[in-house]
This record gives sequence, C-alpha cells and structure tokens, in this order.
Amino acid sequence: MTGSLLWSLVLAIHLLCMTYWIGGSIYSALVVRSTVGLLDPGPRSSVLLQNYTRFFKGLWQVVPFSLVSGWALVFHEGGFAAVNWTINAMQLIGIAMAVVFITTVRGPFLRARRAMRPQPAVFDTLRNRMALMAGLGLVNILIAAMAHGM
Repeated sequence: MTGSLLWSLVLAIHLLCMTYWIGGSIYSALVVRSTVGLLDPGPRSSVLLQNYTRFFKGLWQVVPFSLVSGWALVFHEGGFAAVNWTINAMQLIGIAMAVVFITTVRGPFLRARRAMRPQPAVFDTLRNRMALMAGLGLVNILIAAMAHGM
C-alpha cells in the first residue's frame, strides 16, 4: 500500500512539473506577448524581462524534477527496455524540451538581460522558443494519451 502511495506521489510531482512547464510556455508564447503589445517599448521590455526571469527561475527547479520523476517511473516499471515505445518517445521529447530551455536561457535570454535596451528581435526569438517548447509539450501530452490506451 505504501509503495503505491509513493509512486502515486512521484507521478503527481511529474504531472505538476509538466503542467508548469507546458502551461507556462503556452502562456508566455500566446498571452504575455500579445498583452504587452499595448505598452510603450520601454515598459514592454521591462515587463517581458520580468516575465521570462520569473518563469525561467521556476523552470530551473521544474526541469530536473520532471526528468528525474519520469525516469523514476520508468525504472519502477522495469526500465526503458520494458516500457512501451510511447514512454521512450516522451523521454526523447522531454530531453529536447530541456535542451531548448537551456539554450534559450544561455542564449537569447542572457543577451536580453545584458542589453541596455533589448531589441524586439530578441523577444521574438524568446517567443518562438517558448512556442517550440509548448508545441513539443503538447505532442508529449498526445503521446501520453496514446500510451494510456495501450
């Protein structure tokens, strides 16, 4: 009984992490950018930088927890050779999402934070990266739904 409770908690942690990651990416790509378009360029840059700073601070905790909890669930089921192909596909997409996140933070986001006046093109790049992460996350959700039916 306690073993099933433990693995239910691990699954809950994994799902909460993925909710923050995918939901935050969708929010950043679709809602924030269109909303701050109503502001003047100076405050717009400030609001966008604050938004990405807060979101990325959360992702620095969420990404490792989601990967580790996913791997723990896989090893609980017997390892990668024992699970369905959909689980392996989810892992591959999750790693791709992590790579997109790290290259975004170390690339365009760092340039935007260091710039005196960040150019709109940098924020367009950040928005495109958020859209890419959101798209990969949605594909992952679809694959998870397929795995449930198998």
